[in-house]
Amino acid sequence: MSADEPHGRARPRTLPGATVLQIVPALVEDHSARMAADTAFALLRSGARAIIAGGDGPLVSEIQGFGAEWLRLECETDNPLRLRAAARRLAEYIAAERIDLIHARGEGAARCAAGAKARTGTWLVDSYVHAASPPRWRDRLYGRALAGADRIIAHSAYLAERLIERHAVERERVVVIPRRIDTETFDPVAIWPARVTALRRAWKIRRGERVVLVPGRIDPRKGQLDLVDAARVLVNGGLRDVAFVLAGDDRTHPDYANAISDRARSQGVASMVRRVGACTDMPAAYAVADLVVVPAVEPPPFGRVAAEALAMERPVIAPAMGALAEIVLAPPQVAEQSRLGWLTEPDDPVALARTLAAAEAMGDADLRAMGARGRQFALATFSPAHVAARTLAVYSTLFEGAAAG
Repeated sequence: MSADEPHGRARPRTLPGATVLQIVPALVEDHSARMAADTAFALLRSGARAIIAGGDGPLVSEIQGFGAEWLRLECETDNPLRLRAAARRLAEYIAAERIDLIHARGEGAARCAAGAKARTGTWLVDSYVHAASPPRWRDRLYGRALAGADRIIAHSAYLAERLIERHAVERERVVVIPRRIDTETFDPVAIWPARVTALRRAWKIRRGERVVLVPGRIDPRKGQLDLVDAARVLVNGGLRDVAFVLAGDDRTHPDYANAISDRARSQGVASMVRRVGACTDMPAAYAVADLVVVPAVEPPPFGRVAAEALAMERPVIAPAMGALAEIVLAPPQVAEQSRLGWLTEPDDPVALARTLAAAEAMGDADLRAMGARGRQFALATFSPAHVAARTLAVYSTLFEGAAAG
């Protein structure tokens, strides 16, 4: 069987009429399964056949409801015998169902799909999942799986560079497509005023007080201590009527969470810096905020909370590192009239304080205009429909490239 005819027939020339199988760990409510569901819906609308393989979960009934198919497949295992069995079963399914392209979303999926591709020659797209420090043996296995992919999707240019350095893949096989953000849920017009009022009361926000929201888990890597030090600098400079709200789970790193409260008391800003714990209504939390700060001290591979804030029309202040510089557009990357927020020096409370002071000095109308630009950028970059369309474009490029060859 030739590589050009993986199942005894020619590869399709276009996406309509093709059969695409995506693999996820499980059909649960997480970003990989949700992106797979978005992509399956877009595939069906394009005239393709859409199948999702993975463990059971609540999204199974949803995807079947709009016409996609589900294959139970367990790939998330370090047991080599189980992984080889899953790869054999996948290869048999590819042959029986005449699968034209596999999209593996996750490490286990990539390793399983690589084994099936070796048997069938089917097109393979991998979505790269970054782990900070996996065991060396596992990282090598993942690298070998990625080496067999025709295209690898990274969720940011920063992550693409880490992928190329770490696994020595060819740059031309890497495509940057951001993660999706639910731009319907994170939409200012979808937030009832009562939700905002309830949070303002819970957080004890006074009338006329501006809110600087710091979303995300309380974690040393998130840099919330820098925010406390910046608040002290601002108070020394005369800043008043601002509440810094730290909204995130504070149970994972209790010592660090307590250190934040202790530092706020010792710096005399305890009344301004408020740890409120995990928030169950983050869209309303962004709606309460005037500004959003992401004081990370380690470079994030994507920057989800910054993207959510922009979708909610909230300007963002973040360090110029990792993927944040791709999301928080600011001079000199863009003109002043295209600014979506501010980028600061990483791990520098004084620089953060200066940036906060500049942002606080802006009038409400200017902040609203900046927020509106952020919403437009989020819709054009992170909306589910946009992310799915860009994913389908990757598939089409493979099909059309084969036809041209």
